[in-house]
Amino acid sequence: MSYAIIGFGKIGYALAKAFARSGIEVSVATTRDPESFASDAAAIGPGIIPKTLAQAVKADTIFLAVRFESHPEIAKALPNWKGKTIIDAMNTLAPLEELDDLPSSVFVAKAFSGARLVKGFNHLVAAVLDQDPAVHGGRRVVFLASDDDGAAAEVGALAEKLGFAPINLGGLSEGGLLVHARGNSWGQLIFKDLVKFK
Repeated sequence: MSYAIIGFGKIGYALAKAFARSGIEVSVATTRDPESFASDAAAIGPGIIPKTLAQAVKADTIFLAVRFESHPEIAKALPNWKGKTIIDAMNTLAPLEELDDLPSSVFVAKAFSGARLVKGFNHLVAAVLDQDPAVHGGRRVVFLASDDDGAAAEVGALAEKLGFAPINLGGLSEGGLLVHARGNSWGQLIFKDLVKFK
């Protein structure tokens, strides 16, 4: 299984650190030349590989950690996303009318046709996501929502490898809304920093 993070702002950087802590190799890409962020990637660890967008989208599992407005541009990197798992780690303040009255991840899924989409890793602010998920003998929770149970299970297994405690919230139209930043109202679980104890 190969992994990539598209976007290397605060969230992308925090995700890359989680991969480095766990010793799992991951590609990082933006729309910029990889040389422009190669030193930042190297500072995180040797398993953080700067790549072009065209190279990064060859990965099996891809985190979307770009600004929400940028995702349609990223979606053009492949004519079809069949066989790919996309983890939507983005948030938007766009009102629901601008999203065709859909949860943001359902809206995103339309752009990445053929992909299995999982909403996840978006409910924690970057400064919290950046920290070691082992907390007081427990593990920091990440919420996942997907209309594809198999994809949700795979991303849940990855979250566990990264040291987090995944909690599946169900489909995008139900669970996705719990972690959805929308307009001036917020999903009940957004920005909740929870720790799970066995």
